[in-house]
Amino acid sequence: MYMNQALDFLAIGDTVVDAFIKLKDAHVTCNIDHGACEICMPFGAKVPYESVTIIPAVGNSANAAVSAARLGLQSGLVTFLGNDVNGRECKFQLEQENVNTSCVVMENGKITNYHYVLWFGDERTILIKHETFKTFLPPIEKPPRWVYLSSLGEHAKDLHFELDKYLTANPDVKLAFQPGTFQIKMGKDLLAPIYNKTEFFCCNVEEAMQILGTEVRDITTLLLGISLLGPKIVCITDGHEGAYMRWKDENYFLPTYPDPLPPLERTGAGDAFASTFAAALVAGLDPVEAFRWGPINSMNVVQYVGAQKGLLKKKDIENLLSSAPAEYVVKKI
Repeated sequence: MYMNQALDFLAIGDTVVDAFIKLKDAHVTCNIDHGACEICMPFGAKVPYESVTIIPAVGNSANAAVSAARLGLQSGLVTFLGNDVNGRECKFQLEQENVNTSCVVMENGKITNYHYVLWFGDERTILIKHETFKTFLPPIEKPPRWVYLSSLGEHAKDLHFELDKYLTANPDVKLAFQPGTFQIKMGKDLLAPIYNKTEFFCCNVEEAMQILGTEVRDITTLLLGISLLGPKIVCITDGHEGAYMRWKDENYFLPTYPDPLPPLERTGAGDAFASTFAAALVAGLDPVEAFRWGPINSMNVVQYVGAQKGLLKKKDIENLLSSAPAEYVVKKI
């Protein structure tokens, strides 16, 4: 397994199969501030469901690789699958999306990651289990222009150190970092070399608070805190409230792009935002203009089931930008 093609965009991260189980009989309880919500179902009962939709080859980095490919970039993926039916289906699906699979590693005797998505209303709760693979950074003969690092399981700690060495040896390769759950748990100190080499960083407000170990929800404080770790362009999303960016010591705000219809299902909205922003940077846009691309793909993704069906092509995003409402502008804050 090695990469001998010069890519624009090489994503690194886990790949999964998502089984969306659309629930019928459930309810959600939240605290007085509408936080700490829990989905509730009868215990010890037979709970009817409405439908099941199986979607292969997803996950933060797989979604990003597909997003970049649809936007016209030469895109590839470093990931680890079981050499099983689901693994082969994942690899086939990536190839159908024009993602280079030279660095997709299929391990005998392992089971491909399989997650269950409990879909209720327009939100979801995901039951996750990361299989333990022999992770490593495959030989990359021709350095890509950008590497996009996202969710990896706790078994892949050493891969981050290998990537750090690779980026040190290839300083022209730029890094985009959208941390996943276990990368956040690893802590900012252990991953300090990765943060320090990051060109573009993206996460949501709650994740930024976890990374910085703070209960302060002030956006400007969070933007500054993440930027002090090293990333040159920092983006923090805040759901319906919009998104924020810090670049060259300036802070910016962008509202969400209006939904044409109420969201169907929100899986992959964050991946769409981060990967589209990164892909626009790879394509040569300045950060302020690249910022405007992200919410458009997020808006479209939530109109479909799963993280990839709604990902747009470049011409579609450009058309939606040209017809954007007057209030869809980036503002300094």
